[in-house]
Amino acid sequence: MEREPLGRPRRRARPQANLSERAYEQLRTMAITYQFRPLERLAEADLCRRLKVSRTPIREALNRLVTEGFLVFTPNRGFQCRPLDAKEIFDLYEVRRSLEVAAARLAAERATDAELAELDTFLQGSRAAPADASVVELVGFDEAFHERIAGFSRNAELLHILRNINARIRFCRWIDMENGRRAATQTEHAEVLAALVARDGDRCAEIMTGHITRRLDQIVDVIREGYARIYMGAYAGAETGRTRAG
Repeated sequence: MEREPLGRPRRRARPQANLSERAYEQLRTMAITYQFRPLERLAEADLCRRLKVSRTPIREALNRLVTEGFLVFTPNRGFQCRPLDAKEIFDLYEVRRSLEVAAARLAAERATDAELAELDTFLQGSRAAPADASVVELVGFDEAFHERIAGFSRNAELLHILRNINARIRFCRWIDMENGRRAATQTEHAEVLAALVARDGDRCAEIMTGHITRRLDQIVDVIREGYARIYMGAYAGAETGRTRAG
């Protein structure tokens, strides 16, 4: 076993890197759940106090979140929470549809029989979730189903982009699921799986297109309800499981 030369200190994780990652994860969750109101200006000094870290990790996290589309930066205004904008959400859903249709076609070709069997087991487990399961849990099952299919595409970049989009539209999907989407979602997921097992890429693409397109037709209503939710604080802390939809 190779030993480090005498006198050379062991490498340790940089405290600053750990602080930056922690600040990033906390701020990302707050942005996803709209614990900041749309276009609310984010004061770095206040965030330092709330998260108990110095300004440098906060600034690094904020810049990263701007790059990923969770926050916006405006000269003379600084960092702000992104707006809950119908056009932006519509655009994200359109990109999601294109990605998932492509992923479904590739998955029909590339997924192994064992992977499809595991997906069937996962789908049965999600169906067994109790009737009073929170929308956070249900959307988690939904995202996991779609991301597993994207993983079957064997295209890491496709999966990476899809995960970013899913996080940016998650708030809207919570509202959509709360409005009674569970039964229809499970039915459509079963149809996608059947097409994958049949190795029918065209049918997979057709089902996935309809599955996501139906969401596009309801975005304006979801945005309107989303603003009401934000100002009532309905989903504050949702990603950590502290809030459940009634």
